[in-house]
Order: sequence, then structure tokens, then C-alpha cells
Amino acid sequence: MHLEPSEDQVMMTDMFARFLDAESSVARVREAIPQGGFDAALWQGLAEQGALAIRVPESAGGLGMGIFDAALLMEEAGRTLASGPLAEGIVAARLLAQLDPDDASGLRDAVAEGRSLVTLALHDAAAQPSQLVPGGAVAEAVLARDGDAIVLVRPGASRGVEKTLASTPIARLDLGAGQRTVLGQGALARATFAAGLEEWKLLIAAALVGLSKEAIRIAAQYACERVQFGKPIGTYQAVSHPLADAIVAVDAGRLMVWRTIRAIADGEGDAAERISATLWFAGQAAEKAVSRGLHTFGGYGLTLEYDIHLFNLRSRAWLLVLGDPELLLDEAARRRYDGEAVSLPDAGEMAVEFGLGEEAEALAEETRAFFERVLTPELRAKAHYSYAGHDPQVHRQLAEAGLLLPAWPRRIGGREVGTYAIQAAHKVWDDFNWTTHGQGTANIIGLMIDRYGTQQCKDDILSRIIKGEILCALGYSEPGSGSDVFAAKTRATRLPDGSWRIDGSKMFTSGAEHSDYVIMLTRTDPDQPKHKGITMFMVPLKAEGVTIQEVKTFQDERTNITYYDGVVVPDAYRLGEINGGLKVLALGLELEQGMTFSPYHERMVHSAERLLAQTTRHGQPGLADAGARRRLVRALANVAASDLLFYRILWVTAEGKPNFAYGPAVKMFSADTYHADSFDILNLTAPESLAFASADAAFINQCYRHSHVATTYGGTSEVQRSQVAEKQLGLPRTR
Repeated sequence: MHLEPSEDQVMMTDMFARFLDAESSVARVREAIPQGGFDAALWQGLAEQGALAIRVPESAGGLGMGIFDAALLMEEAGRTLASGPLAEGIVAARLLAQLDPDDASGLRDAVAEGRSLVTLALHDAAAQPSQLVPGGAVAEAVLARDGDAIVLVRPGASRGVEKTLASTPIARLDLGAGQRTVLGQGALARATFAAGLEEWKLLIAAALVGLSKEAIRIAAQYACERVQFGKPIGTYQAVSHPLADAIVAVDAGRLMVWRTIRAIADGEGDAAERISATLWFAGQAAEKAVSRGLHTFGGYGLTLEYDIHLFNLRSRAWLLVLGDPELLLDEAARRRYDGEAVSLPDAGEMAVEFGLGEEAEALAEETRAFFERVLTPELRAKAHYSYAGHDPQVHRQLAEAGLLLPAWPRRIGGREVGTYAIQAAHKVWDDFNWTTHGQGTANIIGLMIDRYGTQQCKDDILSRIIKGEILCALGYSEPGSGSDVFAAKTRATRLPDGSWRIDGSKMFTSGAEHSDYVIMLTRTDPDQPKHKGITMFMVPLKAEGVTIQEVKTFQDERTNITYYDGVVVPDAYRLGEINGGLKVLALGLELEQGMTFSPYHERMVHSAERLLAQTTRHGQPGLADAGARRRLVRALANVAASDLLFYRILWVTAEGKPNFAYGPAVKMFSADTYHADSFDILNLTAPESLAFASADAAFINQCYRHSHVATTYGGTSEVQRSQVAEKQLGLPRTR
């Protein structure tokens, strides 16, 4: 996996960034508005920098670079609100080289050099001769499909410039008038032009990403400076949390652009579907970014003196010229469910790689073979995402096969496999619906013991964890404290013989009914600040004075409240220093970061697809209903975004890259979209989703209930938003 541009691409991006910062400043953008939103000097400068020739083949005198290079350029153009139809110009320059190799039009070289401007018509002129054309107000010619032919139209005086929502050089053109040159006819010409339009969608998505990130940056900076009620407004969660939501969605949109280009480069079967979903998602993320960015400024955001409104209007102009963005979901649905044929562009070289590697593939295959061999029909029927699906014998067999905790160091019984391989193996666990709860908790607690435990603790507990002989539970939360674990009141009192007496209770000790130990956060010095006077212990759950009380939840998942009355624990079971529990806990929370609910989310959508294929809506098969299909592909776009955010935290962890709360970001986004989509899918498949007769209906029902706890696992979404706001946007502390 490699999730960053190459060194050459970084240098190229920096070059364009410096140029655009100088030549497309907000002042220059404002100056271009009375000129119809077009900056001729900027356009010429972009051409001189090679922007318009970036996708022109080298054989035609261009730079011959890939879509990814052009997307990186478009991010910078979006960030600086470049005044001109750059995405259209890049695609048109490439199309001219492909469709007019002999330069019969006399425009091929002139376009690449910035002496002439050619743009694209986004709709078939045969069906829609009069249409709004991006850049049409300043273009010398327009490339358009006209039925079976691809034509070059020189509109001349027939163009009609009109006022639009944003100051971009959009014009309504009559493509049936003016001088016309046929550049090609038949299937090949149409396919070439269609591929250009697909590339345009990706370039616009990239531009929206750049625009959105800058709008959020401006808003976050303002939120740090503007003081209200004696505090910067960024300290208020009503301001910081919406901005955190926005930046996570925009980051997901960027990764979706990259992943889609990778899919085109690799010839993946769902590449066309990804293009439609990516532009839709980037458009939605941009709408969230610019509207929340503007709202951060309050009433000032409505005035023309502040720049934020420019981002709001420009984001709409770049996207809506194609039409209603929701139609992109219909397009994605046709490509997914009807197999609609789509011509795709040549992606060129792609530096970003999403594959997990050979080690990951090998471990996934080994894990799959294990489950296929071990899981009997009875065990498969028992499978459940929670501890209800735990089977002690399978757990031990996984350990014996070296598949329980393969990432652990060899010195404590592991195989030292890499982060990517662990993810690939976990995907197989998800495929078999086999619970990872016990394994995940064992991993966290075992590594905490390895770093902070005494030798006796390692001999008594760690050695048995790796053999699959025991489970352990987490004992952080308490009744009344919720996510504020430092409000713990459970006391650990030192006894004369050096041991400790534990008194108190812990809430949500899931798996305690299967476990031998609980890792417990206790208060050892009530006179110190609450985050300093805590100490961590491994407490035997079978000791005298321990009571485990079942707590049933409505998502078919048992948890527990556990009581500790005079439980004596040897000092050898203390982790870390006395009153130094914060350091120990920090490791546990670090290991817990980056969870995602996308596996459940994706399986839920597939269950809905199967269920709808067997039912009817409005007198037709459910999966043929346009509204139903739109909702399904929207949910799948959210799944793709969650997956990619998870891949990001996977990558930065594996490669030691800077981490700006990327773990909280994926947890928050995946939980919230899973929750929202589970509600919608439950509705979509009603009334069947109410019943348990169908396995798919029952699973949808379960996901709806499970999704509610997703927003609280590992800290609530609100806690995650605060971390994103502080660490990624630089906003003041909000809690």
C-alpha cells in the first residue's frame, strides 16, 4: 500500500501551488468576476506551466502524464478558485490530440499553448442543442457529441452570455448553429469522447476536494480568531464538530478520487461505477464543507467582504453544470445493476497503490482455509458479531494455528506479520461473520502487559493469552462516568503486605462472562488531579468478591456490569507505575484507534440487494426501482469512503507517517454513516426487514440495532469529532 504521490508529483504539485498562489489569489479571483469569471493572464500562465498539455500524449507534443497528475493539479486549482474552465480545457486538449491527430482544425497546438481555448459540451447536442456550456463564454470552440458524430463547433456570435449563480464563464450555446467540423464518427469516436467526459468527472471531483479543504481551513482559522462570550468560537462544539465532519468527508472524497483512478489503471470491473459515485460523494462533501464553512462566519459570511462565499458559489457552478448530482447515483446504479457499458480513459501511470501485498494475501488465504476446515454447520449457525459468537475451542485452535495474534513479536509467541496482513486476515473473519471481539481485546491487553507488566504478570496471564486459553475484558467505564474514564471512582487501596484491595464497579465489561481477567483502571490517589491519580491492574474475575451481572442490550449483544467488593490483587498484577496509569491507558487507547464498521455496513447493503431482488416495489422487482437503487449505491459510496479512511490509518500506522487523528476520523465517519444507512436500509426493505424469517432481513434488522452502539464504541462520535477538530484543524480544545 502506498498512499501518497511520488516525489516527482510532489514537486509538480508544489510548482503549480506556488504559481496559483501568486496568480490566482483571492484578489485576482475577485478581479476576474466582472470579466465573466475568466482570467486570461492566468490561463496563459497555466499553459506555459504545462497545465493544458498535461494529458496530451507525448506523440502529439504534450507531457503525456496520467489522470492522477491532472487530479493533483485540479486540487490546487480548486484550492485557489482558478478563474477558467481548466478541467474542460485539459480534457479538450487531450481529445483534440486523439480525434484530430493531423490538426485539421488548426487548434491542437494552439489549445495546449494557451493561444486558443476549447471546452466541452457535457450533453449530446442531438438531444439538447441549446445547453449551458462551461467556459462557453470565452471558448473559441466547443467539442461536443452530436448523435453519432463528434464535432467541433465554433459558436461565433451565436453564444448567449447570461447571469449565473457563480461568476464562471458559463454560456448557453446553440450547438446546432455556428461553424461545425466533424472530427469523427462511429463507435470509436463516440467512445473516445465518452472517455473524456468520464475523466472530466474525476477532475471536477478533485477540484471540489481542493476547494472544500481551503474553505474549511479558512473557517477553522476564523474560528480560532473570532472571540464570542469571552472565548474563541472554535471552543464551542456547535462550531468545531460540523467542521470536523466536513474535513473527514472531504478527505474521504480525495481518497475516493485516488482509488477510482487506481481502479481504472488496473481495469477493475467496477471502475465506471466508482467514477459516478466519486463525483457524487465529492459534491456532497463540498456542499457540507462550504455551507458549514460559511455558517462559521455567521452573518459576516453573507457579506461580500469575506471570501468564504466565493467558495460556496464556485463549488455549485463547477458541479451543477452537469445537472442534478443525484442523477449520478442513478448512473452508478445503471453501471452496477444493469452492466451499462462505459468507455473509460487511459489512466496513465498511477503512483498510489491500495493493495495489501503478498504477505497479506497469503495470511488471508491461510485464515480462510482454517475457517473452512474448522467451522462446522453448527458453529456457522452460532456465528455472531458479538461475544455471543465466541467459541472457546475455536479460539484455542486459532491460537494453535498461529492465527489468533499473528502480529505479536515472536518472543511472546507471535509471528510478527505486518499490519496489512492483519487487516487482510480480519477481512476473512468478517466474511465468516466470526467475532473478533475476544481476539481484539486480547491483542490490546496482551500488548499492554508486554510493555508494562511484571514478569509474574507475563507468566500468569500473557503466556495464556497467546495460547488462546483465556480471555480478558476491558474495565475502563463506570456507571455515571461514560466516556470520561478519568472520573473513575473504583478504588485500589494498598494493604500492609503490599497487595491491593479493589472496591467499586465497572460498566460495559463486555465478555466478562467468558474472561479470566479484567484490565482495570482504578483510583489510587484521590488527592491528585483525576487523570494523574490512577493506576492500572489485571484483576482476576474468578476471585472472591467479584460479581458479574448480565446487562442485555437491544442489539442482541450482552454486556455486563461487574462489582468488586474487597477483591485482593497482588502488586505483581499492577501495570506500570503507581499513579502512572495514564501512560498505560494511552497505549490501550492507541491500539484501539482506527476501528471501522464498514464490513457490517457493506454486508448490510448486500443483504438489502438480495432481499429487494426477491420482492416488489410499485409493481416491479424491488431492485429495478430507481429510488431503491439510488439509496443502495449511496450507501455503498459511504462504505467505500469508510474503507478508504480506514486504509489511511492502516497506512500511516504501518509506515510511521504523521497521524492527525485519523483513527478517530474513520471511527466517527464509519459509525455515523453505518447508523444513518442502517435506518434507511431498514426502511427501504420494510416490511420484510421487521421479520426474522429471511436471513437477509434478520441481518438488516440486526445491523439497525447494532449501529446504535457503533457511535459509542471506543468513545462517542462527539469525542472523536473533538479530536479531529483539535488535531487536524488546529481548533481550540472543546471539552
